[in-house]
Amino acid sequence: MAYEMLSGSQAAAAAVQRAGVDLVAAYPITPQTAIVETLANYEAKGELGGDFVSVESEYAALACCYGAAAAGARVFTATASHGLAYMHEVIHWCSGARVPVVMVNVNRAIGAPWCLDPDQGDSLSQRDTGWMQIYCSGAQEVFDTVLQAYVLSESLLLPCLVVFDGFYISHTYEAVDIPEKEKTLEFVGEKRFKPQVVPGNPVNLHGLTTGDNQILLVRNRHESMIKALDLFKQVNKKFEGYFARSYKAVDSVIPPGSKTVFVAAGSTVETIRWALPGLKDCGLIQLRMFRPYPAEELCAVLEAHDVERVIVVDRNCSIGMGGIFSQELKAALYNMENPPIVEDLLLAGGIDLTIDMLHRVLETTAEGKNADQKWGVDVR
Repeated sequence: MAYEMLSGSQAAAAAVQRAGVDLVAAYPITPQTAIVETLANYEAKGELGGDFVSVESEYAALACCYGAAAAGARVFTATASHGLAYMHEVIHWCSGARVPVVMVNVNRAIGAPWCLDPDQGDSLSQRDTGWMQIYCSGAQEVFDTVLQAYVLSESLLLPCLVVFDGFYISHTYEAVDIPEKEKTLEFVGEKRFKPQVVPGNPVNLHGLTTGDNQILLVRNRHESMIKALDLFKQVNKKFEGYFARSYKAVDSVIPPGSKTVFVAAGSTVETIRWALPGLKDCGLIQLRMFRPYPAEELCAVLEAHDVERVIVVDRNCSIGMGGIFSQELKAALYNMENPPIVEDLLLAGGIDLTIDMLHRVLETTAEGKNADQKWGVDVR
């Protein structure tokens, strides 16, 4: 093993460099900038292995990746916040065209006003666009997930969004195991997809169709997306064979007798994991894969441990409805016998989750206050 002290952004770039990419299209935006800076440094030193294209906007970055992937290239880009929002049209197009683009989004709040804290609303607002979404809790997980994303995306012909919190992960350093490039290339393997665009063979791609055809295409994408849950397990089994570590779509640390379980995604997972020994009768579920949504796995974990109460940590808010992770969990529990009570801790805007806040949330829960939703600003 070769450990390096890397930020989450540098870990993402290191994985891209070791995945055998043919093209990186980049436009910088805080807090994602260090990813493309690191990749640009690889390019300057002749270590990237593919082409680095500086474009004029986030829209152009994803459009460039779309065109290159359609021509058979392994591609990458990264963005955040308003950059991801600006890409929205092309995000739909990549999914509908079945091109295996891998993109990192570094969570940052959407304005107005401007805010640099890591609200997850930017990535969650893209949940219905047909992209796989995987949320990471640390730099090692970022490195590993980017490599896995290429296998998933190219196998299913669906784009994949790898997501992690701005600053808490993107700018925080930790020891990251960085394998040799030969080994990572062997894991990722040769490209699993054929080019749609071939020089000398002109075609008309993705032209006008009818609703009757479109519904078949949407169904096909949906069915392919569902397959990602089982494929994720297979990819991680293979990954473990190469690198002696693996991940689950739903990970859990639930001590015997735990009646309350926190559900979280992103950097808040590590705060809860650290605090868990001091939280009486509490467990933790990390939701790593958000699209496709692992409803059956979540229900199975909750049923196996006879959980009575779930507190969902939502660093986001669907205005007029509440936390998005909480909404999805409640929908998943609809057919479950004796489902647990679901409460929501809203950290919208990206405010910090502290250990004192966790204790306070448990106190207000025990007192029966604000049983459905609690705002982080009121319990810190």
